[in-house]
Amino acid sequence: MAVLAVLTNLPDSGSAFNLARTLVARRAAACVNVLAPATSFYRWEGREEQAAEIPVLIKTTPERYPEVERIVRECHPYALPEIIALPVVRGLENYLGWVEDECKPVPDSPP
Repeated sequence: MAVLAVLTNLPDSGSAFNLARTLVARRAAACVNVLAPATSFYRWEGREEQAAEIPVLIKTTPERYPEVERIVRECHPYALPEIIALPVVRGLENYLGWVEDECKPVPDSPP
């Protein structure tokens, strides 16, 4: 079973909730966790930055990853959103199977 955990960060809970709902509604993800706010430190356009962000953890499959990336880019307010996909090496077999089943497009529905 092939499953990916995809991580992104959004600037506020409203945009994080919108992204989560969109991903699940379009069956691009089986489950999306909107996590507790975090403080991010990074360099952007030559300046050191600090920002409060909402981490979002997306469970999907390699086949649905292109759609996940497209939806994140479509819904994300940042010019360069963080989108990192990590392979799930191990997990509860029944859960991983559920992720795969939930990410299958419904016949006669958009991908």
